[in-house]
Amino acid sequence: MTSKILILDFGSQYTQVIARRVRQLNVYSEIVRYDTPASVLKSLRPAGLILSGGPASVYAKGAPQPDKRIFEAGIPILGVCYGMQLFGKWLGGEVAPGARREYGRGRLHVSKSSPLFLDLPEKLEIWNSHGDSLKKLPKGFHAIATSDNSPYAVIEDPVRRIYGLQFHPEVAHTPRGMEILSNFVLGICGAEPDWTMKSFIESTCEAVRNQVGKEKVLLGLSGGVDSAVAAALLHQAIGDQLHCIFVDNGLLRKGEREKVQDVFGRHIRLRLHTVNAGARFLKALKGVADPERKRKIIGRIFIEEFQRATKKVGAAKFLAQGTLYPDVIESVAIGDNPAAVIKSHHNVGGLPKNMKFQLVEPLRQLFKDEVRVVGETLGLPKEIVWRHPFPGPGLAVRILGPIDAKKLSILREADAIVIEEMEAAGWYDKVWQAFAVLLPVRSVGVMGDERTYDFTAVLRVVESHDGMTADWVRLDHDVLGRIASRITNEVKGVNRVVYDVSSKPPATIEWE
Repeated sequence: MTSKILILDFGSQYTQVIARRVRQLNVYSEIVRYDTPASVLKSLRPAGLILSGGPASVYAKGAPQPDKRIFEAGIPILGVCYGMQLFGKWLGGEVAPGARREYGRGRLHVSKSSPLFLDLPEKLEIWNSHGDSLKKLPKGFHAIATSDNSPYAVIEDPVRRIYGLQFHPEVAHTPRGMEILSNFVLGICGAEPDWTMKSFIESTCEAVRNQVGKEKVLLGLSGGVDSAVAAALLHQAIGDQLHCIFVDNGLLRKGEREKVQDVFGRHIRLRLHTVNAGARFLKALKGVADPERKRKIIGRIFIEEFQRATKKVGAAKFLAQGTLYPDVIESVAIGDNPAAVIKSHHNVGGLPKNMKFQLVEPLRQLFKDEVRVVGETLGLPKEIVWRHPFPGPGLAVRILGPIDAKKLSILREADAIVIEEMEAAGWYDKVWQAFAVLLPVRSVGVMGDERTYDFTAVLRVVESHDGMTADWVRLDHDVLGRIASRITNEVKGVNRVVYDVSSKPPATIEWE
């Protein structure tokens, strides 16, 4: 049986980071609600529990509280920041606002030997983010490390195997944090490092075969990373029982349809049903400038085309989606979370409830970086596995204002140049996203001896870890120059290129 570490989520912005760090140790981790009953946690047979940080004070009204019986369950526990303050208070200690809040970099001084700091030096750089601090130790605990503002920066009860950290070991700003987590997960908890993408593929294929039997499975294939890896994994599991539907909405990147047909139809040889609906989408979008109206029109027509295609394929019992673990754990978060409802069918364009399918979600245990590794393991080409994110509505939200065939052609060519030059210069794999946007702005230019009055293209290149925040990339000026020169020389209809130097927030990555 695969070892697992359960992470109780108390609302920290770093909870997902903890889960990913544990998985980097090749140990399966799972995020659960902070108030999951101790009996349920024990039934899952975890090797250890990690109590995450959180924005609340342990004394605040309505502060999230776990089932107190977890401290009597005999399972090793690591409390991080709020998690440490929580059991510090509950087990007889005292927590109070610190004389000075600790945010940002700090120094840790390890004063006593502990398995938590095995093979680590006595002084460590750490990252703090807290206002409250432990003022009195609970019975059975002793301090093993101090910080500049806290005599109880790290505490332990070695008998009950309960450990507390006042800082965040999971963030990159704590350079030796992975070693601390490793000492807890592999050393104290004794978890086996048996979570690998090869073992995941084997177990998932078996689970899918058990779930669907001999039934047919449908998948809306977009060509993006998630649906592509889901298709490859399902095809390995059930072969020709899988039917993929690719809707060409006419809003795709240059050569997208041909690439999908080549990789999945001819290379992987799965059953691919292509729907050529570009003319219908374009007609419905004529004269529409509002981005939300564009999205709704595209979503509605996609649903209709997908439904029509499913009828041609024949009756199917199962619908597959490329749902990832971050989508799943939104329902774990504290309080009501409408995002879980909004995203319930985002991978296939918001399919209506009257489509009666049982869901198959082979990637629902994985983070994005793990999905890419699975894709590589399954033999998908690099240009599919490591491609940049692309919006569901396609180029429709990268053309500001109304869309027409001419503008789509202009943007396709400009965007293709951006990707070609980023790849040629070795920048493509270094950034989160790089693409072109077409503005409804014309300006005067000179080409040869003639005056032009053409469109403006925007170059957008950002770096990010998850798309939630992003910063513009300080791209090499020579690369910028080549991209701008090629677009203005090779793309008829553009005479000016500008570079977007906005971060998210306040801007978004996409323009619409």
